[in-house]
Amino acid sequence: MGAVLPYGQLVRTAARARVAYVPRRTLTTTPILYAQNDQPGKKKTSFFSSMKDWILGESPETKPRARKAAARQQGELGTSSIFAEDMSNTSGPKPSRKKEATEQQQDGKPHKSLEERDKAHLQFALNPNPKAQLRWEKKMVIREIRKRGRLPKAVQIKRTERESLSKSHWFKTSVKKLGPLARQIAGKNIDEAILQMRFSKKKAALDVLGHLEHAKNVAMVRAGMGLPEEKAEPTKPLTVVLKSGERKTITDPTNIYIQEAWVNRGPYGHGMDHRARGQINRLRPPATGLSVVLKEEKTRIREWEEREATALRKRKEQLWVQLPDRKISAQNQYYSW
Repeated sequence: MGAVLPYGQLVRTAARARVAYVPRRTLTTTPILYAQNDQPGKKKTSFFSSMKDWILGESPETKPRARKAAARQQGELGTSSIFAEDMSNTSGPKPSRKKEATEQQQDGKPHKSLEERDKAHLQFALNPNPKAQLRWEKKMVIREIRKRGRLPKAVQIKRTERESLSKSHWFKTSVKKLGPLARQIAGKNIDEAILQMRFSKKKAALDVLGHLEHAKNVAMVRAGMGLPEEKAEPTKPLTVVLKSGERKTITDPTNIYIQEAWVNRGPYGHGMDHRARGQINRLRPPATGLSVVLKEEKTRIREWEEREATALRKRKEQLWVQLPDRKISAQNQYYSW
């Protein structure tokens, strides 16, 4: 700082040079000016050029022209979007027709439409390992031949009988309170169960009622349950014996009944119980869900017939026969002794 000229001497030096501009700052502000020159958009200058600008004034600099951004409407796609080619009003450069024609000539194969493309290439993308699929198809054909077209019992039941599983949302009640209602409606006709829940005094019965009505509608719309069959002959009332020993008369085999009903434990909530002397206890209100399986009366008839056939077979096995019931063969006119 000893090399810095005094203020008065600097003014006299400027007067001799006949300069109208007298700086009001000393040379100690050079670091600040360097920091100002480091701003983006400004040209970096040296120490002597900055001194020249202080004394003679800053030289006019040409400001760079601001690049006008392309006008974009609201909801318009950008130029880098993959869907920009499908939009007619998209801004930005687009491939010209000449360029497309040149690319087609270079490739030697014109671009075909989706209908004219080779389906083998598409099949290769969908099924990359066709040999494995062929082996699986052969295996299934061999299995059908060995079984002679016979289907397993579970598959036959799935094809001939309808069922619908419906799970409810979480009810604000406990398993202990909802369990008796689930046991009450299990095995009953859907309309009878709805009627019992409508006149029940339980608080959770309203939630069960709404869920049963929803489950019935879903079973009718999605599975076609409970709808009369076309060109079906009128059936006579049939009395069956349920597994519990109860007798039930079935008038329409397409009626819906609740085969199973069970309760699912849900998450616990959070609550506050304000007590005396400023004490607060934490409450955990439970949540519970209800699940029901709906089936038609055809299932009850089939199950009853299977139970009767099994009981009859067991009774026949317990019978004692003196001689085996078979044909007499290999007889001889002489005694065997």
